[in-house]
Amino acid sequence: MQVEKQTLHKMAQLARLTIRPEEEAELTNTLSSVLTWMEQLNELDTTQVEPLTHMTLEVNALRPDKALQTLTHEQGLVNAPKRDANYFRVPKVLE
Repeated sequence: MQVEKQTLHKMAQLARLTIRPEEEAELTNTLSSVLTWMEQLNELDTTQVEPLTHMTLEVNALRPDKALQTLTHEQGLVNAPKRDANYFRVPKVLE
């Protein structure tokens, strides 16, 4: 499949890329060869192939989800640059 210069620049604009004039020929040839290869894949018969949801049959080994008290309230506020009794003090965001 041949890619035109106009198509190359449209794709570059959509991808927010800048293409220098000396790169146009090489990029057009590379893109054309990739699309030609993709067209060859369309010729394969995949009617008997199940769609993949995962690349492997491995199952994640997840640890049990247990709620634990890891930090006390006071330990969490120890390094706060500013605090007000039991809370962090932060600059006002909204006027």
